[in-house]
Amino acid sequence: MIETRGLKKSFPAGKSGTVEAVRGVDLNVAEGVIFGFLGPNGAGKTTTLRILTTLIDPDAGEATIAGVDVFRDPGGVRKVCGYVAQGGGTSGQVSAREELVLQARLYGSGKAEARERTDAVIEAFELTEFADRQCRTYSGGQRRRVDIALGVIHRPKVLFLDEPTVGLDPQSRARLWDEVRRLRDEERMTVFLTTHYLDEADALCDRVSIIDHGEIVAEGTPLELKRDIAGDVVTLGVNGSAAAAADLLGGSSFVRRLETSKKGLLLYVDDASVAIPQILRVLDGSGIVFDGMELNRPTLDDVFLTKTGRLIRES
Repeated sequence: MIETRGLKKSFPAGKSGTVEAVRGVDLNVAEGVIFGFLGPNGAGKTTTLRILTTLIDPDAGEATIAGVDVFRDPGGVRKVCGYVAQGGGTSGQVSAREELVLQARLYGSGKAEARERTDAVIEAFELTEFADRQCRTYSGGQRRRVDIALGVIHRPKVLFLDEPTVGLDPQSRARLWDEVRRLRDEERMTVFLTTHYLDEADALCDRVSIIDHGEIVAEGTPLELKRDIAGDVVTLGVNGSAAAAADLLGGSSFVRRLETSKKGLLLYVDDASVAIPQILRVLDGSGIVFDGMELNRPTLDDVFLTKTGRLIRES
C-alpha cells in the first residue's frame, strides 16, 4: 500500500550548510495494517510523512501510495489518502458537523452525500453528544477524534497520522487507540502513524520502523524487534562497580550482550530463569556488592539503544 525507495530531503541550515532530514528511506507497508514510524523528535518522521502526502518535494527517491505515484500524480495521491497533522485542522468557531460537511464537499461530494457521510462518521466516532457545539468547547481528546474523522470523511485507503496522541491524557489516548484499531479492523484502512511514544508503538502497531537521524535503523513487528536483541533483560544495581561486574560477566556464555546505563548493568540473556542463578554464582565471592536486581522483557527503547547507542527517551 505504501512503497518508497531512496527518499532524501535536506533543508538549508544557515552558515552551517544543510541538514539532511531524510537519508535514503526505504519503506514497504502492507495493506490493512497499522504501521508505526518511531523515532525521537527531529529524526525525520514528519518530513517523510509530508513527502508521502505531497506537501513537500523530496530531493531524490521514489514513492507510491495505493499504486499511485506520489510525484507524478500528487492529485491522485490526495484522493486515496487522508492526513491528520500534529496541530489538527478544526476551527474553533464552527461545529464538528459543519467541518465534516465542508471536508466532504471539498473532496467532491454533493450536499446530500456530504450530509450522509457526516452522519455516518459522527456515529462511528461517537461524536453525537457534541457534534453541533463549536469546536472551541471540545476537550483535547474530543477535538483529536474530530481531526481523525476529518481525515477519513472521504473514505481513503491510507490514513496518515502525525503524532496523533501528543498532549492527550491517558484515557483520551486509549480511546483514540481504539478508534485507530477500528479503522483497521472494520474499514480495512491502512494507517501510517508517526510517534515518539514507545508504549504507543508497542501496543498499537502491527509493524514498526525505527528512524534516527533520517535513516531507518530497524524494522519489524514489535515482538520481532525485541526478540532480535535478546530474550530477557536483567538489570543489576552495582553501586559504582559496573566496570568490574562487566569484566566478570562479559565473557559468560549465558550473556548475549552487556550494556551500562544510569540504572546499572544491563545483561541481555536468552532465559532469565537460567541466567540469574549463574549471575549470582559469578558475583559470589567477587567483593562486588549489588543493591538490586530487576527483570524486564526488552522494550523498543532497548532496540533503539542497540541500534543507535542511546535511549530514545534520552534523545
